Amino acid sequence: EDIIVSHSNKGKYVVRLKGGDPFIFGRGGEEAETLAKNNIPFEVIPGVSAGLGSAAYSGIPLTHRDYASGTIFFTGHAVKDENSMDWNAIVKSNMTLVIYMGAKNTTEISQRLLQNGMDEDMPVAIIQHATLPFQNIFESTLQKLPKEREKPEIKAPAIIIIGSVVSL
Repeated sequence: EDIIVSHSNKGKYVVRLKGGDPFIFGRGGEEAETLAKNNIPFEVIPGVSAGLGSAAYSGIPLTHRDYASGTIFFTGHAVKDENSMDWNAIVKSNMTLVIYMGAKNTTEISQRLLQNGMDEDMPVAIIQHATLPFQNIFESTLQKLPKEREKPEIKAPAIIIIGSVVSL
């Protein structure tokens, strides 16, 4: 943010390129706030978020009238703190879960969802390098998610999608 402000104050045009939507776990909101506070005019050109793009590119509908009426997007960083989210409400929602930056916390994700009543056989997809020609998809179940993550070929960046729609 300081670099953007510094160069803008020198009269330079600054272009901040991001893959995906800068307002979904991309710090775009913080950057826009900083620019606004410094009276620097800016324009945001949204992209397709990795959560949406990875699902569509993989053929996974995030909503489907027979399986899920909505989608919950959240970051995997928050799962270390058991009280950071209402896991019971998340499970009861029966919505598709799209987890950003969760590859390192698959054990906690799986535990929290299972402890709150999600079916251990709930389908899971781990999608690496979303929407790129070398995208990889690893399918599993909620119970097997922590073991799946131990495979050496599964690395971040990855999006995790959990829900019945993964089976489609």
